[in-house]
Amino acid sequence: MGRQGSPRPPQAEGGCGAARPSLLWALPEELLLLICSYLDAQALGRLGQVCRRLRAFSGRDLLWRRIARGCLNSGFTQLGADLAAGIPVKERVKVSQNWRHGRCRRETLLKWKRNLMPWMHLDGDYLYLSQAEDIWAYRFRPDSAGLQRHPQAIFSGHQEDVCRFVLAGSHIVSGGGDGNIVLSKVHGSFSIKFSAHQQEVNCVDCQGGIIVSGSRDRTAKVWSLSSGRVGHCLHTVQTEDRVWSIAISPLLSSFVTGTACCGHTSPLRIWDLESGQLATCLGTDFHRGAGVLDIVYETPFTLLSCGYDTYIRSWDLRVSTRKCVLEWEEPHDSALYCVRSDGNHMIASGSAYYGVVRLWDKRQSRCLQSFSLSSPTSSPVYCLRFNTTHLYAALASALHALDFTAP
Repeated sequence: MGRQGSPRPPQAEGGCGAARPSLLWALPEELLLLICSYLDAQALGRLGQVCRRLRAFSGRDLLWRRIARGCLNSGFTQLGADLAAGIPVKERVKVSQNWRHGRCRRETLLKWKRNLMPWMHLDGDYLYLSQAEDIWAYRFRPDSAGLQRHPQAIFSGHQEDVCRFVLAGSHIVSGGGDGNIVLSKVHGSFSIKFSAHQQEVNCVDCQGGIIVSGSRDRTAKVWSLSSGRVGHCLHTVQTEDRVWSIAISPLLSSFVTGTACCGHTSPLRIWDLESGQLATCLGTDFHRGAGVLDIVYETPFTLLSCGYDTYIRSWDLRVSTRKCVLEWEEPHDSALYCVRSDGNHMIASGSAYYGVVRLWDKRQSRCLQSFSLSSPTSSPVYCLRFNTTHLYAALASALHALDFTAP
């Protein structure tokens, strides 16, 4: 210790107890940002413990963005789009570690008495869930994964169960077991129903004023949503097989169908949206009965598929249409009912048995984590959705949530 009366060490601005951090502030901010950009998450965290000013500086989104883009489900897509702009990037990196290590709190949000095949969508503060022939809109409770007890709205119109539905702007587009498609206005009671197929409408998608639908009647159809032509069929595609899944390309130039694979054609085929003609088939090595149950576009040129053959496959149309670029096998040889992607490194899949949800890192061949949500009876995961903090899984008799902020 210095002698009494000796000069005290200079105090750095912002409460630092040493002079050295003050030298950092002598640097131009651009140079300081450049230096910090070479630090990893641990080093940035330690830098923030030096003083209040460095804690604020080291917490900037700009510094954590590079780290976050390499993390799982941090809100950044492969193309760099930010899907969770309202959440600090540093906090997302922390939560990402919980996703990677499977640290979460489980909760059953809803239960129903009879077994269903529910479908759902997330939209801001609302979760939309099909319940038999209706679609219920639940509002999330503030600062919680839980839902308010009673639905904010119920959308009706089908005479049989809703098979699939999508949110399209201010409308819900749903396909049902009655062969009809129903357009319901999200805020209001207005709805339009039209007869679409001779058998149940297994899948629908809607983008750019166009609806595409697929049915058990072995057809896929393209419908107009333009004023005065709502429900007008533009094309009827003979798929020669039951259609289980369908998706419109983000470029709005084509759509892809996933079929039951009961014949001798590829279960994944891409069709021209304007003409309705076959554009290409995906894959050449497929097994009879290896139907495709879910399809997700990640970018205009890449998509994921899954189904009865127990594989998740990633396709890049710029590389090849004959062979997928990556694939991941469900380890317990179970059919995969649904798949979702964060648009970057993480995939979540739902299995046919015991309500198993698996998390995958595309950079690895084995799954990272698995969660069995079905107890005591076995049920498929019919649908799953997630955001940066929570995952929701719909089973035959209940809706479950995994909260990855809890730890």
